[in-house]
Amino acid sequence: MIHRLASNLPTFKTLTFKSGLNVLLADKSEGASDRQSRNGAGKTSVVELLHFLFGGDVRPDSIFYSKALRDSTFKALVDIGSHPVSVARLGARPSSIGLAQCDHLGLEADLASANSEVVANEKWKRVLGHQWFSLPQDGERGRFSPSFRSLFSRFARRHAGGGFESPIQHTAMQQTWDQQVSTSYLLGLDWRIGSQFQELREEEKSLRALRKAVRSGDLGRYLGRPPELRTQLILTDNKVAQLHGRLDAFRVVKEYEDFEREANELTSEIGRMAEQNVADLALVEELGSARDVEEPPALDDLGALYEEAGVVLPDIVGQRLTEVQRFHRTIVENRRAHLDAEIQSANQRIEDRNKRSDQLDQRRQQIMQTLKSGGALEHYTALQDELARLEGESEALRQRLKDSERLEQTKDELDAERTRLVTALRADIRERKELLDNAILRFADLSKSLYERAGILTIADTQNGPRFEVRIEAERSRGINNMQIFCFDLMLVELCAEQGRFPGFLVHDSHLFDGVDERQVAKALQLGAERAERNGFQYIVTLNSDAIPTEGFTGGFDIRNHVLDTKLTDATEDGGLFGIRFN
Repeated sequence: MIHRLASNLPTFKTLTFKSGLNVLLADKSEGASDRQSRNGAGKTSVVELLHFLFGGDVRPDSIFYSKALRDSTFKALVDIGSHPVSVARLGARPSSIGLAQCDHLGLEADLASANSEVVANEKWKRVLGHQWFSLPQDGERGRFSPSFRSLFSRFARRHAGGGFESPIQHTAMQQTWDQQVSTSYLLGLDWRIGSQFQELREEEKSLRALRKAVRSGDLGRYLGRPPELRTQLILTDNKVAQLHGRLDAFRVVKEYEDFEREANELTSEIGRMAEQNVADLALVEELGSARDVEEPPALDDLGALYEEAGVVLPDIVGQRLTEVQRFHRTIVENRRAHLDAEIQSANQRIEDRNKRSDQLDQRRQQIMQTLKSGGALEHYTALQDELARLEGESEALRQRLKDSERLEQTKDELDAERTRLVTALRADIRERKELLDNAILRFADLSKSLYERAGILTIADTQNGPRFEVRIEAERSRGINNMQIFCFDLMLVELCAEQGRFPGFLVHDSHLFDGVDERQVAKALQLGAERAERNGFQYIVTLNSDAIPTEGFTGGFDIRNHVLDTKLTDATEDGGLFGIRFN
């Protein structure tokens, strides 16, 4: 339980609590709005102070980091374990917690400084988690495990964070997995199942993102479809095998370039001789034709010629016609002999070239055979590089195929895991039937004390993990919802008190009773007082003084016996909890 809240701020109003019901009243001045009243009186700040002292984060917008309060130390005397411990925290140094009367907590080995009363806030939360909720104090825990701050917030709901919107949520921003894990833990269910459901949701989220990326974008082109990737892989592996065979049979020819150059020169020379042969063959044909048409002039032609010469040149033409005929015959014969000699010479050149071409071609074939049986070192290196490229492509295709097949298989595997978790959850609920029956009956009993019909608490196994629902059959209004929260919190406190893992107190801000009928408020306060006394826990409530019920109490219950001596007011500058006004 909490014994005292205090501060070295001179204007702070020290609050002293006792066991059972404790009601902190605040006077609301006439004409003040709810916001003005809260800022002025500081009822809500009591809850914020408890969170501040019990490990809450101190952000720049925190009232304890404000210029007005950051240099003030706030303190609490609270039971931790079997002894009261003095706790102190300074807004300007929120990472350190000052402790006194804490020898039984065994903190000496983990001191944050030479001052034996100072520990790090992170360590402080682990100590409180262990002492109040039996959480493991040391060692790594999963990221979806119950945390002290989440569990503690069930017992000191914050209105500003939406703590009074749902019985299962202590803040509007509380994630589904945290609701499932923390509620399961406090009810005594296997919280690890809720944690595994969240792990599953994370994997499904990643899978959805991956499948979306595959359907649109470069990733889809990278992964591809398994059948297509298998075909590409088979073809690429075949190329790799063929190239391996070529490299195994490859013989490096050191003079490869010289041989290649010689082969090219031989080819060029054979080509030139072929061209020359073509020219000589044409010449032979031309000379043969000329030889065949070479004939001496006919006798009639010569006679006519000589008659004309005798007329024109009578003194010159004196030779006999037979001599002239012999002369012409000699010329023709000489011409034919010359042509025959030229033809023979051309044919000889062609024959010589053919022989030389055959010799060159044989040498060229020898060179080509050598080149065919091996290759240059550069060629061998290029083949090796190509093999490395193909092997890399093959491995990339193999990985892409593996990823693509994994993507195809993952959904089925996740569906199977979800089925397994639902089965495990169903078995856990069945095995803990006695414990859950107690919670259901207790909630029904508490709600029946406020309304004619008992409320219903259901704990169901679903495809998305455990689902907790509360319902009170009555006229739907904001007040009914708040009373569902009241009954659920009271039920949870009683169960946790029996299990011995809760902080020993429950705190309700006045917002819980906003919109609730006055008679229901009276019943709730009296019920809270009776259950706190019966189960040995402390119930702290803040209320506006004008919201104190004047009727509805039974059996001589007097609420005034539970009102704290300290009263807050927004009527004066120093009437609030801190004794000062600030933004």
